[in-house]
Amino acid sequence: MKECEYRQIPPGTPAAPPSSAEPPGAVSVAVAAANAATPAGRQRRKWEVFPGRNRFYCGGRLMLARHSGVFLLTLGLIVVTSGLFFAFDCPFLARNLTLAIPIIAAILFFFVISCLLQTSFRDPGILPRATPSEAADLEKWIDNLGTSTYRPPARTMEVVINKYMVKLKYCYTCKMFRPPRTSHCSVCDNCVERFDHHCPWVGNCVGKRNYRYFYAFILSLSFLTAFIFACVITHLTLRSQGSDFITALKATPASILELVICFFSVWSIFGLSGFHTYLVASNLTTNEDLKGAWSSKGSSEFANPYSHKSILTNCCAVLCGPFYPSLIDRRGFIEADAGTPSTPKSEIPSFGTKSDASMNSALAVSTENDVSGRGPRSRTEKKEVARRLYT
Repeated sequence: MKECEYRQIPPGTPAAPPSSAEPPGAVSVAVAAANAATPAGRQRRKWEVFPGRNRFYCGGRLMLARHSGVFLLTLGLIVVTSGLFFAFDCPFLARNLTLAIPIIAAILFFFVISCLLQTSFRDPGILPRATPSEAADLEKWIDNLGTSTYRPPARTMEVVINKYMVKLKYCYTCKMFRPPRTSHCSVCDNCVERFDHHCPWVGNCVGKRNYRYFYAFILSLSFLTAFIFACVITHLTLRSQGSDFITALKATPASILELVICFFSVWSIFGLSGFHTYLVASNLTTNEDLKGAWSSKGSSEFANPYSHKSILTNCCAVLCGPFYPSLIDRRGFIEADAGTPSTPKSEIPSFGTKSDASMNSALAVSTENDVSGRGPRSRTEKKEVARRLYT
């Protein structure tokens, strides 16, 4: 049997001090610093280890959802359609009608692009996940709520908002009770405050910090689409006055593409703008409206507790309210943890008593390695040999 040294440590005995070559905590600090630094020695930022499914650009200043192909399609359609309009329609309309047409189109175009980029690259209101110590404290608090030994306690809380009872659900991914109107996005894997919906067309979640930009984007896009559609029809009508309509189409083939794109998109954009105008006037979110949280759809017996009972007040609260800062600090640096990580109870060895399995294995080893030639030992002797092996 291979020689191994075992030493029993009585409970309550302080651990042996570290060697004088290294001060206390030097090893843990060095390991934490090594984990927090890149191979080039540069200290890492928090966006590099962000737990959600997001992509970051420009050193963490801009963020986007993982699947951003539809966002590029949206941006491409707006840029291509507007570019064709400025190249083929605006010169003719500026000469024959007024110079205000390209100016208005340019203002709408830049406003639409600005609102789109603000919606797509901004933090929608992501809540940071609980730290291991916070999650452990919350789990302990939840366990203390249980009144039965065979049924776990409910993972819900009830709070009063404007005299109405609102139920908060527990997020098993972020390890916390979600604040009111917060939901976990399955696409981005984040809890978002005042979660409206995940919009693939903008490539991001729509929540507390970017909803006003999203609403301004779809509203201005509906005006831009309708404006381009009307101007293209006017252009073709003016060109066809001196000849037939087919000749006018052959003279500007790009106008046909603009008409097709605007015709099939204007209806959905106008419908989406009208729907979100209703939500803003009611101080609702798309998530709440689809689930029927404050209406007869979900058999709810009380009204929306977040509504101010006035359309104008609701619009001001949603679109003109205070601008809240981001909570995830994605540009911050990762701090090295100087403390020694705690060991779970399941991994802490028990030095006072031995399990039956370990004792039986020690007995078997002592029996197999008995080469004294006097036959099997008694059970008392086997226990004594096993005790020596552990002490």
